[in-house]
Amino acid sequence: MAKPKPNTIRPVLPKKDERPVDVYFNRLNASHRNATNRLLHFICVPLMLFGALGIAWAIPFPHFAFLKSYNEMFNWASFLIAFCVYYTLKLSPILSYTMLLVLFALSYGVSQLAVWEHAGGIPLIWMGTLFLAIAWLGQYIGGKKEGNEASFRDDGQLVLITPIWVLYSLFKRFGWKY
Repeated sequence: MAKPKPNTIRPVLPKKDERPVDVYFNRLNASHRNATNRLLHFICVPLMLFGALGIAWAIPFPHFAFLKSYNEMFNWASFLIAFCVYYTLKLSPILSYTMLLVLFALSYGVSQLAVWEHAGGIPLIWMGTLFLAIAWLGQYIGGKKEGNEASFRDDGQLVLITPIWVLYSLFKRFGWKY
């Protein structure tokens, strides 16, 4: 019988009383054991969210008369935030609320970049794309450091879970329930 490679990811089977979110977290934990890779996730995942929000914010949003003065408060990033919170709410309400706070903080940063763009700065869509590209590069480097190419490709399946996995990791470090 052949020995498995040391960096081979073994399937993580759910335990009896395990929530679906825990299954996802166990999968991510199994494919992210390298300390450098985990650190890069803590840096790059928020940068990815920031870049995605920036791109969504920059895409022109239609003007709706019924929104009146609230038209400027809605953009495509609003829907991205709503989707993220709704999706994660079903998995872990506490992590979802924390994600909402993180997304609000990131939105503030994006709004400041939008103000800078209106003052003659770099277009927001370019800045969002730059942040997203840098974050993906960091993720790729983390996958290389992990020594397992499948780890980087598996993130495509878990892309919606990875942001709350980062929060989960922080919660676990501080001993907080999620």
